[in-house]
Amino acid sequence: MRGEIFHYDQDQDFGYVNGVDGKRYIFSRSDLTQDVTIAKGILVEFTPDDGTAHEIVAAKPAASSPNGRPEQSGQTFETRPLRPMGLWAYFLRAFGDDYRNFTGRAGRKELWAFYLWFYVILVALFGFGILLNLAISGFDDGPRTSIGYIPALLFVLAGILPSIAVVVRRLHDIGLTGWLVLLCYIPVLGALAFLIFGLTPSRPLENRWGFMPARVRI
Repeated sequence: MRGEIFHYDQDQDFGYVNGVDGKRYIFSRSDLTQDVTIAKGILVEFTPDDGTAHEIVAAKPAASSPNGRPEQSGQTFETRPLRPMGLWAYFLRAFGDDYRNFTGRAGRKELWAFYLWFYVILVALFGFGILLNLAISGFDDGPRTSIGYIPALLFVLAGILPSIAVVVRRLHDIGLTGWLVLLCYIPVLGALAFLIFGLTPSRPLENRWGFMPARVRI
């Protein structure tokens, strides 16, 4: 699979490769099969294996365009799949592959898609919990129970990390430090800060957190 080196920490000996399938793969120097220059933006080819990249080699030079000049390898947008992505696909990516990704960028659509589906699922689980509690109580004046709320509680706990990560990536996308995510947890001010972060347009081109997310309108 072809990809692009996104980040490498020499001290910790680990890094990430953005694959053309839109997923991010972790690697270490031992995964290199030749003397590949480890630098952000370098095109490579690798063998994917459950979230990790192995047998990394330098990609072949890009083919020449009809005018004889090398074609651009895409230095404006991040390497993501070209197929259209709906709101559910964005939610699955943020909740799954990128659930602990605090280094990349996320567009407005990804942020709002995540929180839209998060609350839709939470409301559905909460409603299921109410019905389950009533069923256990026998729909009468029997002893009350709260066991039906356990699925909703587990879902909220599972969503804490990805919900923070997607806001951090959104901050990166508009050129701000991810530490500003703490503003979202201040009473009253947090809602206003979240709204501003979610509506601010993406910074064009590349910044220190990576390429501009694909399918983002400038």
